[in-house]
Amino acid sequence: MLTPLALVLALAGGIHEAAGATSAVGPAEKPDLKFGFIKLTDMAPLAIAYEKHFFEDEGLYVTLEAQANWKVLLDRVIDGQLDGAHMLAGQPLGATIGFGTKSDIITAFSMDLNGNGITVSNAVWEAMKKHIAKGADGKPVHPIKADALKPVVESYKQVGKPFNMGMVFPVSTHNYYLRYWLAAGGLNPGFYAPDKGDTSGQIKADVLLSVTPPPQMPATLEAGTINGYCVGEPWNQQAVFKGIGVPVITDYEIWKNNPEKVFGVSKAWADKYPNTHIHVVMALIRAAKWLDDNNGANRPEAVKILSQPNYVGADAKVIANSMTGTFEYEKGDKRKVPDFNVFFRHNATYPYYSDAVWFLTQMRRWGQIPEAKPDGWYMETAKKVYRPDIYAQAAQALIAEGKMKPGDFPDFAKETGYKPPQTEFIDGITYDGRKPNAYLEKFKIGLKGKAKP
Repeated sequence: MLTPLALVLALAGGIHEAAGATSAVGPAEKPDLKFGFIKLTDMAPLAIAYEKHFFEDEGLYVTLEAQANWKVLLDRVIDGQLDGAHMLAGQPLGATIGFGTKSDIITAFSMDLNGNGITVSNAVWEAMKKHIAKGADGKPVHPIKADALKPVVESYKQVGKPFNMGMVFPVSTHNYYLRYWLAAGGLNPGFYAPDKGDTSGQIKADVLLSVTPPPQMPATLEAGTINGYCVGEPWNQQAVFKGIGVPVITDYEIWKNNPEKVFGVSKAWADKYPNTHIHVVMALIRAAKWLDDNNGANRPEAVKILSQPNYVGADAKVIANSMTGTFEYEKGDKRKVPDFNVFFRHNATYPYYSDAVWFLTQMRRWGQIPEAKPDGWYMETAKKVYRPDIYAQAAQALIAEGKMKPGDFPDFAKETGYKPPQTEFIDGITYDGRKPNAYLEKFKIGLKGKAKP
């Protein structure tokens, strides 16, 4: 006789059918775990899974540890010092294809949608404002395109000054969203050429992008080392509170409901501890749902938790600015952005293949993937790294235990892992995850076909 979980799994079929749908999830092979994170608002599912005892409910005893930067975090997952971590969506993909550190990293859980912004210095903002339309209320009309930044960058060029901007890591969403926004406004953010030993990402660049760890962004801007940056919260709102810069656009306005962080583990770890992995994903799913429940009713409590020094460690007022459905651009210009941080709605936690393919297209667009690849390569790479089969096992277990409902998740019997073509990008270009090369052909700026930098 089938257990309730096995019955649900057997009936569900679909994308996870091959994942062993005949038995309930067994006990965790490794109950004592250490997970890493960077001090950003979107590490919230880890903090909530810990504070609300969702990890303990799964028989897991977890230590959470802030890491110095994204490279250290990834290296510690690879060498086993960490069992898993809050990661940039591009990190498991970049590691798997060998851009930077080569290692097989997988993800079975997407941590959130949206959550980033692009901030410029006060001086750059003043120069940009001349090129931005105003509404009837006298405030800038949003979204603000990089078209307004282009004449500012050109004025820097005329006097021989470089225009520098910060992003958090070469394979970060921040790098790709910043590049997307700049290129949509006619500015070339530069190319990588790893096959030639050039990993600066600044070949033929109009705007020079460089790495700055997230918590250091405001201070680096204030020092004048960079003219702007793309980062997650609370470090855009921190610039507003300190009066040193102005966020000009959120990533939600660049690509509506874009994927952001993931929870990553090494493939070797996942293979060795399959039940542990499923239990971790079960706890994280519950935490994500808690964060979005009842139209964000739990967000004020989440803000207090995240403001603790062992988590994000920023002032609760700064964190609340974005976590409670608002976003402040120019000081005093606070607007409603209810989907700025999404942790569970819109199937935010599901690891879609099409999200992985999008990041791979941007790696190719900017030269991190130095040569042309067939469409099939993009899809095969996505399936190596993104593991909706493991996610589905965790979701079905939660349903069988009565902790979640089938309606909380995609229809696993029909789910392909590919979203329908997405149209809500700032440049109006449609993205179809099944046609990566055709997508690359649509861009005026960027590599395509057999092109090299």
